[in-house]
Amino acid sequence: MNASPLLELRNVSVSFDGFRAINDLSLSLQPGEMRAIIGPNGAGKTTMMDIITGKTRPDTGIVRFEGRDLTRLDEPAIARLGIGRKFQKPTVFEALSVRDNLLLSLKGLRSPFSLLFAKKTEVETFRIRALLETTRLAARAEEQAGSLSHGQKQWLEIGMLLGQEPQLLLVDEPVAGMTDAETMATADLLRDINRTRSVVVVEHDMEFVRALNVSVTVLHEGSVLAEGPLDEVSADPRVIDVYLGR
Repeated sequence: MNASPLLELRNVSVSFDGFRAINDLSLSLQPGEMRAIIGPNGAGKTTMMDIITGKTRPDTGIVRFEGRDLTRLDEPAIARLGIGRKFQKPTVFEALSVRDNLLLSLKGLRSPFSLLFAKKTEVETFRIRALLETTRLAARAEEQAGSLSHGQKQWLEIGMLLGQEPQLLLVDEPVAGMTDAETMATADLLRDINRTRSVVVVEHDMEFVRALNVSVTVLHEGSVLAEGPLDEVSADPRVIDVYLGR
């Protein structure tokens, strides 16, 4: 018997100026699962993330996280429930050190002002050390975030999201603009994170998706076109026609 889904979208639709961006979309994610979402541009991938995080309200349908109705909550309330989102472009405090970026992100009320004067607690020190190890940035901890490569900034921002202790991480095209080595290291990083958290990854890079080795959902015109292992969905004639054949 399956456990209750951590995240569930059922018969969700939303239109913008008459265009149906999400069309009767149903999708569920089990606790501890990592899922890759692929599909052509305009398939509804970003809008789906916007709906989950409260940025966009659906016109119809149900969105639940741990059984709670997300459609009644705003973005900060949904983030507090334990959903963290990483956008495609990294946003880090470039003038601060890697360590201080992570310190600012920790769950709890840390302001840039308190960063200057407050003494780090033992718990904070331990958590930052763990985040530095997870994100492969321990050797760069005292350097300014602005000196990091594009890929390392992505890892730092993922670390900053982890500092908020989300149960579910939504990651949008994390390897865009990365080197091949950084791309494979990012797959390792997300697999590490998936040991303790659920993850949804939106991505176009098929080699990266293959490296994740997880179930794949293909979106097309706001609906689920296919779902399953990458090899299976890659062989689906409909997926080849609308996406992989392009």
